[in-house]
Amino acid sequence: MPRCGRLRYFIREYKESPRFEKLSFIPPFLILFLEVILILHAFTIDHPDIMVVELTSILLVISIIEIIFVSGEIHEHYHEGHFERVLTIKLDDFIIERKENNVKKIISDFIKIYPEYNKHRNKIYHITCQILETHKEEEWDEDLNEKLKKYISENEEKNVDELLYNFIKKYPSYKKNSGKIYEKICQLKADLIK
Repeated sequence: MPRCGRLRYFIREYKESPRFEKLSFIPPFLILFLEVILILHAFTIDHPDIMVVELTSILLVISIIEIIFVSGEIHEHYHEGHFERVLTIKLDDFIIERKENNVKKIISDFIKIYPEYNKHRNKIYHITCQILETHKEEEWDEDLNEKLKKYISENEEKNVDELLYNFIKKYPSYKKNSGKIYEKICQLKADLIK
């Protein structure tokens, strides 16, 4: 039974692996199949050529080794991706709970609570930076939405271009994001019309 469990586990890993890894797993099996046919054919002829059998046997062993390496790589990539997903979820929850913006403090506090991640400080650092950047973008987006809603409700009679021009004039820090603001104004105006 344990072998079936391992096989099911490997099949799940294979299904969740990237397409390139899935495709790289197919050629060794094709080559293995062809080599088995060549060996069987070499033994069934009247005078088998020993050199062909020996060389095909060597290629057969190489194909088996390649299958083992590819399956090991799929297994390793799966565990690495799973580890990063779990770590990201834990870090995101931790950052939201603590409401801390200092990366160094977040990492040290996180490792105090989860000492098993001590070896992965670099990964924690990069994921923390990504999470903080995402939170910063979400806050910026919410702030922009609130300001735009208020501004549009005060200036409903103006068209989109006038709203954009006057909004950027009032809040110059948003000037570099005028394209995004234009889309949001169009969306908010359409929502008001409904």
